[in-house]
Amino acid sequence: MFLLVFLTSFITMEFIAWSLHKYVMHGFLWEVHRDHHEPHSKRMERNDAFALVFAIPSFLMILFGGLIDKPLLAATGYGVMAYGFTYFLVHEVIIHRRFKFFRGRGRYLRGLIIAHRHHHVVRTKEGSKNFGMLVVHPRYFSSNVQRAPGANR
Repeated sequence: MFLLVFLTSFITMEFIAWSLHKYVMHGFLWEVHRDHHEPHSKRMERNDAFALVFAIPSFLMILFGGLIDKPLLAATGYGVMAYGFTYFLVHEVIIHRRFKFFRGRGRYLRGLIIAHRHHHVVRTKEGSKNFGMLVVHPRYFSSNVQRAPGANR
């Protein structure tokens, strides 16, 4: 049961992250997310604060799941943490190359990178597409889809 809850929370996080990206980051908290869409040379972005939105509840679920002997609460926290780690590797390391210790290859990762570049073509609050991180439209995995023009991030 622990593994099922872990996997369910990990998978659910993709859809939670998609919703928050579309309706919160590109909504009322655009001013925090904006620097992620603008060219800059800073190592850190205001947008990085969103990591706390997931890290704090994840930490608390793991902590209290252990303290009050609720392993399924901890499993949920571990699922959220695993998604956060995966997000870091895919988004920060592979897609944006903010940390250059791994370079992803393959059709799937190429599709994720192209979809994300298409998202970054739009540098404003409205008009973006592709708000997901691990699940994107199948068209981006086609060899016919090219890198988005003007997308350098």
